[in-house]
This record gives sequence, structure tokens and C-alpha cells, in this order.
Amino acid sequence: MTGKRLSRAALITFCIAARACPASARDVPVISRQISDFRIGSSQTHFGSLEFLGGLEMVSSRALFGSLSSIRFRPDQRHFVVVLDTGQWLTGSIERDAKGRLSDLSNVEITPMKNIAGRSFEGKGHMDAEGLALDGDRILVSFEQDHRVDVYPDPGFAESGAIATLPILIPRKMLSENRGIETIAVAPASSPLKGGVVIVSERGLDSDGNRLAAILSGPLKGRFAVARDGSFDVTDGAFLPNGDLLLLERRFNMAEGIGMRLRRVKGADIRPGAVVDGELLLEGNFNSQIDNMEGLDAFQAADGTTHLILVSDDNHSILQRNLMLEFRLSERPASN
Repeated sequence: MTGKRLSRAALITFCIAARACPASARDVPVISRQISDFRIGSSQTHFGSLEFLGGLEMVSSRALFGSLSSIRFRPDQRHFVVVLDTGQWLTGSIERDAKGRLSDLSNVEITPMKNIAGRSFEGKGHMDAEGLALDGDRILVSFEQDHRVDVYPDPGFAESGAIATLPILIPRKMLSENRGIETIAVAPASSPLKGGVVIVSERGLDSDGNRLAAILSGPLKGRFAVARDGSFDVTDGAFLPNGDLLLLERRFNMAEGIGMRLRRVKGADIRPGAVVDGELLLEGNFNSQIDNMEGLDAFQAADGTTHLILVSDDNHSILQRNLMLEFRLSERPASN
């Protein structure tokens, strides 16, 4: 159901009523309200190299829906995999209206994640899933608190326990309990990283105050750092086809309020020992349609353009929202 004409209150009322509707344990009813403006009250759609294409505000009668931490799209650009920081997988598909704008989610299912021992949800401290990457016939998931990167088979991840754990190269004592590995991404095979797996911590800092990061595989395996600017933390990242890395940053505190930034790091700059920064592509605050922005993916659409999808984590709070926002990126020549 597309909730384009429904208010947020109507969405919530519908979901409360829907609790009585029969459904399987895995099936998750979701209703969505379309978002047409990124800047609240403004029709502006272009923000530097980004064009806002639309978005969704999503609610469900199922209590587990929410806490979206990371999202990755399948090659068909429609089906997706999400990890929830409460220790669940969420899968489904996006739907589009006649103008190609996001209009709804369909076929949404939630299943519990299993650890390497095959057990589900031993507590948030053990299954606090924050990052997600699709890597051929496997799915990589980064966890914080119990800092690690687990490997799941693909297909079959939803039924299987983790089949391996990757060395993260960063000493766990340098990662604070709730500020661990938020970002895991796989570089393009054609990039200097040659398909290497990259992780970036949310707020694990080195002695110079830079965010800890590492290349876990490939010819440039080793640690590097991402410069920290102000009170923003890295919450997800995705590689572009040319090897540049997009980083999603989030600010969420009482003193400064809510904030979101997107940065673009040149792929050629990512190497062991480097401290990388990046070009600021987009910044949003309370005047923008944002919330606790946690997930980011990039994919090449059918027309050859690069699209970005961002999702938020509502922390299962009635004061926050589950959002999905879509932008189109004006691509530039590949990095040198």
C-alpha cells in the first residue's frame, strides 16, 4: 500500500489496527508515505552534484520493524538486504510510481540473525549489527560492542549461522563499546584496492583523533584513518564504480541537534598509513527530511546514472522516523 496521501498519524493508527491482521512470523506489512522535498517547505531538488529524487517515511505494525543500520541492493536495483541493530535481517523490494519515484516497499520479511554457533539473538551486546556488504557468494556483517566481521553464505544467509569471522586489523581495545565498525564495503575489482574489503569505525579514534579504518584484503591490506571533523560520526559507506568511497556521517546530540553529511573520498587516496578526507557533497539538518541517518548504498540505474539510497534508524522511538531517501549523483571522470 502506498501511503502518499496519509499523514504520519494516519500511518501509525493504521498500523496499530493492523496488529490484529493475520500474517506469518516473517512477513512484515509496511505502509509508506512519499516524501517529495528534501528541504522542508522548499521545492529545491539540486544540491551540488546531487539531485533529490524522492523518498519514503515507513511504518509497520510489527514491533521489530525499525533500527535500520545498513542497506545493500541486489544487481536488479530493486531487491535489498538490510541489517537491523537488534540482530535481524530485513529483506524486501522497493516499488516505484509511474514517474519512477519511490512509492512503497513490498515482500518485506524479517528473520533473526544467527551467530557462528548457530544461535539467534544472544542480546544486543552480541548481535549489534551495524554494517553490511555483498561480496560475491558471501555477505559480510560488521558488529559493534562485540567487535567483529562475520561471514554469511549468499544465498542462504537468513537460515544460516555465520560461517567465518574476518580479522579486523584494528585492536578491539581501540574501539569503544558502542562506537565500533559501522561501515563495511567492498571496493570495485577494477579499483586500486582490487576488490578489497574496507571497514571504517564510527568513533574509534587514533592518537591524533582520526577515525580508525582498515583494508582487510587485497594488495593494499593494512590500516588507515579517516579525518574527523566536528561531532559527526561515520555510519555507513559505499563505493562508486570508479573506486571513490562515499561516507555517510551522522550527528545526533542535544547541543547541536540532528545532522547528516555525505563525503566523497578519492579511491586513489585509500592506502595503508594514509589519513583520508573527502569532498563534502551534501549536508542536512533540522530543516531537511532527515533523521538518525545510518545506511547508504549506491547503484547504477538502468539509464547508466548513479543513484544513492539512504535510510534512517528510528531506534524504535515514536519520536523518530524510518526514512528512505534517493538521490542521483552527477558522475565525474574516474579518479587518477
